[in-house]
Amino acid sequence: MGYCAVLIAAAMTVSAAEEPGASDAARTAWTSCVGDFGAKADGQSDDTSAFQAALDAAADKGGIVFVPAGTYLIAGTLSIPQGVMLRGVWEAPHHADIGKGSVLYSTANQGNEEGPPFILLHQSSGVRGLTIFYPEQTFPDVKPYPWCIQGMGMHGSVIDCTLVNPYKGIDFATHPNELHFISGVFGQPLTLGIAVDKCTDIGRIENVHFNPHSWGRADFPTAHFDFPKLFDYLSEHFVGFRLGKTDWEYMRDCFCIFPKIGFHFVAGEAGPGNVVLTQCGADICPVAVQVDASQPHAGIAFENAQIMGTVIVGPDNRGPVKFTNSGFWSIGTTNEQVIVDGHGSVILNACHFSNWAVADRDAPCVRVKGGAALITGCDFFQPRKVQILVEEEAKGLVVTGCRLRGGQRIENKSKKADVQIGLNITQ
Repeated sequence: MGYCAVLIAAAMTVSAAEEPGASDAARTAWTSCVGDFGAKADGQSDDTSAFQAALDAAADKGGIVFVPAGTYLIAGTLSIPQGVMLRGVWEAPHHADIGKGSVLYSTANQGNEEGPPFILLHQSSGVRGLTIFYPEQTFPDVKPYPWCIQGMGMHGSVIDCTLVNPYKGIDFATHPNELHFISGVFGQPLTLGIAVDKCTDIGRIENVHFNPHSWGRADFPTAHFDFPKLFDYLSEHFVGFRLGKTDWEYMRDCFCIFPKIGFHFVAGEAGPGNVVLTQCGADICPVAVQVDASQPHAGIAFENAQIMGTVIVGPDNRGPVKFTNSGFWSIGTTNEQVIVDGHGSVILNACHFSNWAVADRDAPCVRVKGGAALITGCDFFQPRKVQILVEEEAKGLVVTGCRLRGGQRIENKSKKADVQIGLNITQ
C-alpha cells in the first residue's frame, strides 16, 4: 500500500457509531489520490491537471478522490464527475491558519464574474473536507471572481468546507437542481454566500457560518488589512443567503454577520419558493430578512430565529411569513424591527422585541403597510415607544396575549383595516 493509500485509509475511516454495521471495506472506500496523479502540494506548482486526472479516473464507477493535507495551487477550474467526491482531511474549520489541512488556492478567472465556477458539481457529486482560498484577492481593492462552487442536477453536496474569501460562495441557482445538501460550511464570501433557485425537490442547508474573521485572521499576507473597513464593505455588498424557486427547502443553524441582507427571498425564473428555517440568524445588519416573494400556499417560516436588524416583507409578496419563538434586536440605524407589506399575512408568535426606533424615535416596532399582521404572545420591551402602526392600505391586525410594556401604543391610520386588539397586559 503506497503513501497516498495509507493516508486515504486513515482519513476515510469513520466510527461504527456513524455508520452502524458498515464493513471495514466500506469505511475505507476510496478510488484515487491526487498525489498519485502528480499533484505537488507546494502551493506554487499548478496542480489543476493532476486533480482533474484523478477525478476523471474515478468517473467510471464513482468514488472518492482523496486530497492529503497540503497546499495545492489550482490555476484552472475543476469538474467533479457524477458520483465522485473530492475529499480532503478537514474535520474542523481551519480559522486562522489556512496552511493546515487540505487547502486549494484558486486563481482562475480573476475579474470575470460570469466565467466558469472554480468547482462544478455534477449529479451525485460533491466536495468534502477542503479549505478554499483566493490568494490574489485583496481588500479594499476587491476583485470579482466567478462562483466558488456551482452545482447542477440531483444530490450535489458541499460538506465540511471552509470558503475563506470567495467573491461568491455556493451556487445551486444557475442550473436546475434537486436535493442539494450543504452542511458544515464556514468562511466569508464577499458578495453572495449561498444562492438557491430552480430547485424542484427539497434542498437542505445546515450548519453554515459566514464571518469575516475567516479571512481577517488568516495567516496570509493579503489578510492584513483594515478589518473594520471590511465590515463596512460587507454591509453594502454582501447577501448571506438568496433563495428563489425552491420547493420545501429546509435550513437550520445558518448564520451570517455584517451582511447588507441576511436572508433574501426572491422570485426566480420559475417563481418564488417556500422555506422552513430553524435556529437561523443574521447579526449586525440593516436588513436581516427581506421577503420580496414567497409561494402563496406555503411561504416562509422561521422558528427560534435571532434577528439583529429589520425584517422587510415587500409589496409583491403573497405568501405567509411566520416568525415563532424568535428574538429581535437593534443596531444603531434600526427603526422598525418588522415592516409588513404585500398581500399575505405576517405572523409573529412568542417573539420578543428588545429595541427599535433607534434612528427615528417616532418609528413603530411593527409597521403594517399592506397585508395583515397577526401578533400573539409577544413581548415589546420599550415602555415609551410606539409598538405598532397600521397604515392606510393595510388589510388587518390582530394583537392578543402580548405584553405591551408601559401601556398600549398602537396607532391605526387605516379606515378600512380590520383591527382586533385584546387580552394584552401593559405592566
